[in-house]
Amino acid sequence: MVASTSKFKYIVCDPELCIGCQLCEYVCSYTKTGEFNSYRSRIRTVRVDEVLITAVACRTCENAPCVAACTRNALTQDPESGIIRIDPAKCDGCAWCIEACDFGAITINHQTKLAEFCNQCEDVEGGPQCVLICPKDALEYTTPDQRSQRTRRKLVESSIEFPQKAKDPR
Repeated sequence: MVASTSKFKYIVCDPELCIGCQLCEYVCSYTKTGEFNSYRSRIRTVRVDEVLITAVACRTCENAPCVAACTRNALTQDPESGIIRIDPAKCDGCAWCIEACDFGAITINHQTKLAEFCNQCEDVEGGPQCVLICPKDALEYTTPDQRSQRTRRKLVESSIEFPQKAKDPR
């Protein structure tokens, strides 16, 4: 069962636009750690098959299963933004949060042995840096409602044939 998303903003990838360049991973790792290392990124580029590539980041689920699964109460969710925060003093790297996340958006940092996930660059001016750097605009910082509205609009636009303008015979 997939966790329900919510009213909170999150980063979503359009796999029709994603080219798998991994720039999102590199800017994320640099923003968070000061090094260009895709293994240290909080967003992951995933190749589903030969032609489908997408990026995965925290979906800020309402009543986040990762928070509920944490046996040490190391994870909390901001009631206003939905952003999940980790208390490094409480996290023991048990990975129950990873098991609870239906989106595969949480990893364990191999150096610190702590859980890591996207916090939407809440501490960086300009918001999510991955969204800003994506060369194909495949990443969007949005809410589920905004995304649904855009999808419905695209569906309507694609199902309506608009008459072509007649060319001026002159």
